[in-house]
Amino acid sequence: MEKICVVGLGYIGLPTAVMFANHGYEVHGVDVNQKAVDMLSDGQIHIEEPFLQDYLNKALEKGTFSVSTKPAEADMFIIAVPSPIAEDKTANMDYIRAATESIVPFLKKGDLVVLESTVPPRTVLDVMMPILVKSNLEIGTELFVSHSPERVIPGKVFEELVKNDRIIGGINEESSKRTQVYYESFVKGEFILTDATTAEMVKVMENTYRDVNIAFANEIAKISDNVGVDAWEAIRLANHHPRVNIHLPGPGVGGHCIAVDPWFLVEKEQDLSKIIHLSRTTNDGMPQYTADKIDDILKDVADAKVAVFGLAFKGNIDDIRESPSMEVLEHLKAKNLRISSFDPHVKENKAPFQTQSYDEAVDGADLIVILTDHKAFKDYDPSKIGGTMRHKAIFDTKNAISRETYEQAGFTVYRLGDGKGNPKN
Repeated sequence: MEKICVVGLGYIGLPTAVMFANHGYEVHGVDVNQKAVDMLSDGQIHIEEPFLQDYLNKALEKGTFSVSTKPAEADMFIIAVPSPIAEDKTANMDYIRAATESIVPFLKKGDLVVLESTVPPRTVLDVMMPILVKSNLEIGTELFVSHSPERVIPGKVFEELVKNDRIIGGINEESSKRTQVYYESFVKGEFILTDATTAEMVKVMENTYRDVNIAFANEIAKISDNVGVDAWEAIRLANHHPRVNIHLPGPGVGGHCIAVDPWFLVEKEQDLSKIIHLSRTTNDGMPQYTADKIDDILKDVADAKVAVFGLAFKGNIDDIRESPSMEVLEHLKAKNLRISSFDPHVKENKAPFQTQSYDEAVDGADLIVILTDHKAFKDYDPSKIGGTMRHKAIFDTKNAISRETYEQAGFTVYRLGDGKGNPKN
């Protein structure tokens, strides 16, 4: 049985590792987080993702998955570590470098190294290759290297690992072909082979396109607030045009992809990425805009309390990386508002002002603010939620609830970009 070593057991690395472990490979997972390693060794998942626990259980039962803080010899090495941005918005390649360095002592003739992390174009060539040559293997003939970026969405990772098309960019054709053979064990989508730098560029482009689109939607929401138009209805109608696909507005953009990847292009070519830069700053400004709207709603309420619903950056997951909710909370704190926060998916003590239940969060509150469109929020009964509030009001930044249902329960309803019910209208 061929062996695969996966370095990085986060939201992408762990699902990928257990997927391979359930499709004919012996997999050794590596992570520097000792707590995560200990939990996985005990059969417990440290992140939330549908079906992940089932896949882990099956792999452990088969004996095809092991985990530690150190790499081991393998036939294929997958690097799936973070590539965050620094405070100056430049890419932090420290994790990529460290992961690549860690596998060098274990490389042998014929091995394949695959980078899955989303990275700035030329990372394989300029960051990884100078490290991999230390293996004393000839790159391209004795050691094969490619970039095959993940293209999955949290909450549907296992479905999309199988169904989505797979981009594979090798440093040469043989590297691409060898990579495809491994992923063919479970991928049903189309395989598209290219070179490594093009593959890197494609993944960053995909997320940047979405960021630019969301920035446009956020500008539409702001304009709609001022001119008395419901942006959500306008976007829905505009999207009936066969060549229009406008995304949806919100309190900001989060996660370790859309909120990060556009900066990779800005860093590379700042003079040539002005639309990208403006879109990124527009979306980065939405938490402040949201907090200002909340402050405006509560301007006549003494000693106001805000109950923030939603800490994850996306609905029905527990991931708070780059979540705009965190920034909204900080802006609200700066406005000296009393704050509580609640998220049914995020474990206690991961975020400021976090409570254990929505009942605790809304007790004595003057305004509920929905920042994440969790299904649980849509299912709440407004007649029960409002019982312990001081003022029954709700500000929905994600179009997650029924205005009519809440108004019938006695709530004053505000919605981002709806052009009515906002203080200035």
